[in-house]
Amino acid sequence: MLDSSNGFDDGMWMDASLEELLVETGEFLTTQEVARLAGVGPTAVKRWTDLGRLTCVRTAGGHRRFARTEVERFLGTHPTANEPAGREPWVGALLETGGPLALEAFILSERARTGAWHRVATRAGRALADLGRLWSDGAVTIFEEHQASERLARALHRITGSLPLAPEAPRALLACAEGDEHTLGLSLAELVLREAGWGSVWAGRRTPFAELGPALVRSGARLLAVSASAGSGDAVALREQAAELGRIVRVHGSALALGGSGAWPNRPRNGQRFTDLEAFQRWACAERERLGG
Repeated sequence: MLDSSNGFDDGMWMDASLEELLVETGEFLTTQEVARLAGVGPTAVKRWTDLGRLTCVRTAGGHRRFARTEVERFLGTHPTANEPAGREPWVGALLETGGPLALEAFILSERARTGAWHRVATRAGRALADLGRLWSDGAVTIFEEHQASERLARALHRITGSLPLAPEAPRALLACAEGDEHTLGLSLAELVLREAGWGSVWAGRRTPFAELGPALVRSGARLLAVSASAGSGDAVALREQAAELGRIVRVHGSALALGGSGAWPNRPRNGQRFTDLEAFQRWACAERERLGG
């Protein structure tokens, strides 16, 4: 029997024979049938219903059943749900589970095509955002998203390490905003900085800001670059962090760059806010020249 408040009166009951008839005639679809139509796995369909994006009715045994008209409406308003996740080249490269150097080869080809690493980094950042939306729409699993992020981080590390750097190049200290666990933004910034002639020292995530000043001294870094991902949406907290970072660089005579999609203040004191990697690359080149690098 079916029980639902989505298109049916509460308390409406159907006997088993009517339930079977509705499925057999195609008026209602099973979770597996919806998944095949959408080109995703059954788990994605369940997540859509849990999030309230796709309505369903329940059998007496707790199984989901979906009205065909509702499924057609959903797929019409969520085009990414029934498109292959790998259709866009960058997303396809990130999700490809080939050899460990396949993604690296793709990134190198993108560098040859675009002519600049900051353009490659910009496209990689957009692809990560696309991947997050695909996960939200249920087109990829969280495991696939994590795998893609890890492959990208490893490829960026290898590529950045292979780029030439002058022995006297200035150094940048790279850190995450406090409470932010995502380091891919730093990896993209590191690639752009290398293109601009900067070396890098990683503080990464979970490094207390109190340790950044001493780290600047020990490493000789002339630039502190701090990234906050989209998950860092507390503007008040990031404003306070930006002020603390500004005090640190003022004491140590270093430059400060704040990047990522987090809610940094637009005009931090004693620092620069960047939302565009090309602008960051130009600024980094100018800073290197100012330092005589």
